[in-house]
Amino acid sequence: MKTYKLENVRNIGIMAHIDAGKTTTTERILFYTGKVHRVGEVDEGSATMDWMDQEKERGITITSAATTCVWNDTQINIIDTPGHVDFTVEVERSLMVLDGAIIIFSAVEGVEPQSETVWRQANKYFTPRISFINKMDRMGANFFRTVKMMEERLSAKPVLLQIPLGKEENFEGIIDLVCMKVVKWFKERWGIEFYEEDIPKNYIEIAHHYRELLIERVCDCDDVITKKYIEEEQITEDDIIKAVRKGTIIDAIHPVFCGSAFRNKGVQNLLNAVVNFLPSPLDIPPIEGVNPETEKVEKRLPQIEEPFSAVVFKIANDFHVGKLVFVRVYSGEVKEGQAVYNSNLKKHERVNRILLMHANKRIHVNSISCGNIAAFVGLKESRTGHTLSTKKHPILFQTPTFPEPVISVAIEPTSQKDSEKLNSTLRTLKDEDPTFEVKYDEETGQIVISGMGELHIEVLLNRMIREFGVKANIGTPHVAYKETIKKEQTVEEKFVKQTGGKGQYAHVKIRVEPLGRGNGFEFENKIRHGAIPSEFISSIEKGITEAMENGVLAGFPVVDVKAILLDGSHHPVDSSNIAFRRASSIAFYKAAEEASPILLEPVMELEIVSPESYTGEIIKDIQSRRSQVLGMRHREGSRIIEAFVPLSEMFGYATTLRSLSQGRAVYSMQFHGYLRIPEDLQVSILKKIRGF
Repeated sequence: MKTYKLENVRNIGIMAHIDAGKTTTTERILFYTGKVHRVGEVDEGSATMDWMDQEKERGITITSAATTCVWNDTQINIIDTPGHVDFTVEVERSLMVLDGAIIIFSAVEGVEPQSETVWRQANKYFTPRISFINKMDRMGANFFRTVKMMEERLSAKPVLLQIPLGKEENFEGIIDLVCMKVVKWFKERWGIEFYEEDIPKNYIEIAHHYRELLIERVCDCDDVITKKYIEEEQITEDDIIKAVRKGTIIDAIHPVFCGSAFRNKGVQNLLNAVVNFLPSPLDIPPIEGVNPETEKVEKRLPQIEEPFSAVVFKIANDFHVGKLVFVRVYSGEVKEGQAVYNSNLKKHERVNRILLMHANKRIHVNSISCGNIAAFVGLKESRTGHTLSTKKHPILFQTPTFPEPVISVAIEPTSQKDSEKLNSTLRTLKDEDPTFEVKYDEETGQIVISGMGELHIEVLLNRMIREFGVKANIGTPHVAYKETIKKEQTVEEKFVKQTGGKGQYAHVKIRVEPLGRGNGFEFENKIRHGAIPSEFISSIEKGITEAMENGVLAGFPVVDVKAILLDGSHHPVDSSNIAFRRASSIAFYKAAEEASPILLEPVMELEIVSPESYTGEIIKDIQSRRSQVLGMRHREGSRIIEAFVPLSEMFGYATTLRSLSQGRAVYSMQFHGYLRIPEDLQVSILKKIRGF
């Protein structure tokens, strides 16, 4: 396999709202780059990147898939990510390691809820991105409306490098504003061949208008083009490309392209844009981490001479080779058979094999160097977010945080024989998916699994049965409530235990206070000097966090609380970490009981797109579900209803919406936050949970 210089490598992700055409675009990219010789279609279940059985059956992407292709002597490493909100973790962990992204929008729907989510995720990681407005051939397609939505809903800085020639059924091609030519594709042979021609007279004025806007926008990014613009010198295509590249890499502008991936129009130009405008590993700032031994911040340059460093961003299990650990290598090189140091676990693991992935197909290589993405075989204990380095030059990169699950299901093996198999399968799925949680309920003896939504749980349960052959009884899905407190409360607790030998002694005084929604947990130490030795403070905090795992109302996790250690005492012989953990745990539990505990429920952002004639009945229905209707927006031929609605009210909503709209309305939801449950409803929920 040919090795490419780092300046000719691109690590990109393809991201979008569900049904915007993300996987279809990826399939065309693979076809035009010669990676595949037959175009796969999502609707037919033949898409290369949607290789799981459930992806083929459902026609959606469930798990991110990696591949590599070559265009214009540039190696493009691609991660195709899911568009459904239940699998947003796949986007999050992919963005951890990507240098750039293509964000795809549907020209019909414009900026949709998951479009906003992936855009915010890209902002979080400062990821340079280009946009592709897809489906220009569809009824209702509107390129300029979508660009305006990008500005209004995403606070994006779109810079048009193309405008469409025609729209809907009259979409013929694109007008390239850099070279000022029309590009059209031959329908025969899947649009492989295309040609340029002069811009039609009726489009010349609008083309010059948007080219002028393009040059004005990129003047802020490049001094050379600014000087030429002011002095009215000729600005060349190369000048524009260099300026756009510079502005894109620093995330000052967001280049916009258009086409119809399904109709094989615009994808080659999009590939050119990836090469011309998205960064190579050399164009992004060196990654920073902390040396776990010296606690000093260190950098790793994308050079083979640097000490090896890499980040684990995904775990998958392959039927043929076992556990696959996907990594992005940031510096140095690792060879097959070599040991790497896991800086999180502080232990070595051996890389038995190195594989380059093409969806679920594998290419074996002997080594992998900085700037590239690969899968390691042999790392048994490494997890998503872990840093791999060398013992001699250890480094620890920032560990990502993932959203908490909002829906739970009780599951139990059908027989004792299936028990171990179920436990093993759950451990495997937990390793793969950081948003999948497994909890053992000691009171009921049940196993409770939690995920990001109904579809997420459904897919996981389906995998248990089909991939792992697990037989289990499955309960009804219910939302993952949480608990918090309404007021301050101070409690003093002594834990004293004598057993004949060395005893146990701990004394703490803590105050608990409510925090704002979404602030999690804070711990503050205000204890007077010498009252409790410093080595016990971390045990006190740990005891509190352990108590927060099971709240006082119904055993749900406690959130949005601050705990302050005010005072306490110790015994020079009998005090221990265990004693202080126990004392602080009891103290927190007592304080929470007296601090007016309340239940919180997950609330979702709901967007419904419906023909106007059905909106009255739809709004009436969602209002009956305790929703807060935020407003309505008009789109050609339809209305968009936006609301906040409790997740508990939305089970089975797809069937209801189909009935209300004769199957013509669609909806999407994403997690908004945890909010307080009305008091009367809290009473009935607690009665139901407690069984009376």
